[in-house]
Amino acid sequence: MIKLNLNLKLFFLLRIFLIYLIICLKTYADDPKTQNDLIVIGSDDAVVKIKIFSSLTCPHCAAFHIKVVPKIKKNYIESGKVQLIFIDFPLDLASFNASKLLHCVDQNKQITFLDNIYENQNEWISGVNINEINNNLKKIVKNLGITSMEFNKCLDDEAISDKILNGRIDGKQKYSINSTPTIIINEKKLEGSASFKNIEKNIEKLI
Repeated sequence: MIKLNLNLKLFFLLRIFLIYLIICLKTYADDPKTQNDLIVIGSDDAVVKIKIFSSLTCPHCAAFHIKVVPKIKKNYIESGKVQLIFIDFPLDLASFNASKLLHCVDQNKQITFLDNIYENQNEWISGVNINEINNNLKKIVKNLGITSMEFNKCLDDEAISDKILNGRIDGKQKYSINSTPTIIINEKKLEGSASFKNIEKNIEKLI
């Protein structure tokens, strides 16, 4: 369990509030400057596009990524029917830092990073403070080519930070997101559980 102190949580929430005050009217998902930054699996021509809003410290998000995403890949992505779009929705400072690192690794290693982050979630979030958690993250990204110097530079990158928080604010405004994972299928919020069976039922109605 993450034991982040109150000051760190307040800092994260204050950061979101400040970004909210200056966010532009044009939404994150529709901005051509950020479209290429989205983490996507599947064809752009897929008739069904699924957005996954998740927090990297969320156990339900980890379960979804490990158990449900592979089934969607096998049954619908490989045939070109579905595209998955992964969007950051950090709920705390630890997940915010992990999201920043996600956008610093090479594009062809981002899915591998997500796999590692979720499969080893219980280990890297086990630090008693944010410094210990960051050290755990440093070990994960080292295997993906990020040096200690690049790690620190990434966490301090204001452009990446603002992009993630803008995406979080936009998701909250556009889809009324209040928990993770939140699944959006062809711009409609999934009702009910985020199980493969429920998602499959919604996909089948659209293909």
